[in-house]
Amino acid sequence: MNKNYYAIIMAGGIGSRFWPISRTSHPKQFIDILGTGKTLIQNTYDRFLKICPKENIYVVTNEIYTDLVKKQLPDMTDNQILTEPVMRNTAPCVAYGSFKIENLDPNAAIVVAPSDHLILDEAAFISAIEKSLEAASGNDCLITLGIKPSRPDTGYGYIQYTEQNLNGDFFKVKTFTEKPTLEIAKTFIQSGDFLWNAGIFIWSAKSIVNAFNKHLPDMHEIFADARSVYNTAEEKALIHKTYLQCINISIDYGIMEKADNVYVLPSEFGWSDLGTWASIYDLADKDYVGNAVIPSDKVIMYDSSNCMVNVPEDKLVILQGLHDYIVVESNNTLLICPRDQEQNVKKVVADVKQQFGTKYI
Repeated sequence: MNKNYYAIIMAGGIGSRFWPISRTSHPKQFIDILGTGKTLIQNTYDRFLKICPKENIYVVTNEIYTDLVKKQLPDMTDNQILTEPVMRNTAPCVAYGSFKIENLDPNAAIVVAPSDHLILDEAAFISAIEKSLEAASGNDCLITLGIKPSRPDTGYGYIQYTEQNLNGDFFKVKTFTEKPTLEIAKTFIQSGDFLWNAGIFIWSAKSIVNAFNKHLPDMHEIFADARSVYNTAEEKALIHKTYLQCINISIDYGIMEKADNVYVLPSEFGWSDLGTWASIYDLADKDYVGNAVIPSDKVIMYDSSNCMVNVPEDKLVILQGLHDYIVVESNNTLLICPRDQEQNVKKVVADVKQQFGTKYI
């Protein structure tokens, strides 16, 4: 196992699309949302244990989730849990982790990944990450993993690549496109040179620090000025103070779309970003009429099909004549909505917050 390989797990989101199961106080990365026996962040951590030493794995999360991280990942030290005082999207979180690691090990190669994704083929995932870490160690490049698309999905970002390549495996990125319309997604699939953006990045510490200096110089200055306190008792206080100065921007917009040394590795490892209830439904075990019930065995269904049901284990639920619906209960809240309208959940959360405050959020 290479001692210069590091992992940054991004775990600061609140997962509002999975409300009411995912709440501000206990978001989806800390939930066993698929009923596997482990939470999403535990599965992510376990995957990286096979790639780099456990002391080289860092979690960046909101300060309010510190205790959840410690409880679910008890092997992590306080120095490995990097806390954000406010949500500022992914660029500051990547900068914090990368600058801290660079300060510790200038020869580091880093993989950055979300805490809440599903990987079905772990061996293929590990192979792709190790291949990318090796390439990043020897080249000044920013690597992203692109998933070979199986359908024209409007829920994912897309990466277009050219034939120019590095080591024969990593292709020069031409464009990034945020979630397209269905018609545009269809043309992407037909063209054959587009991949889904998995939001997983690999680079050397030197390359990403240089990229911040070039494309987000103000943010570079904030984290470069903290070099004297990384891995000391003063780190948290200074970072929490200066973090407020960071602009709210994603690593995709801030760096990946601007840099000219971005490469993509076309990959297949059974990936899902678990972004919506529909993605959970697609992956869940279903009965002969398409109902997915997680995790309760006290749900009785009559003349009902293609429903996604997630209710407390001790709750008896009877459904009759319901087709293509999501039924979710948690936190003294019941949500019932058509599966094809689940994109409205974020608006529902906003409306609930406006009417009832944060009690149910």
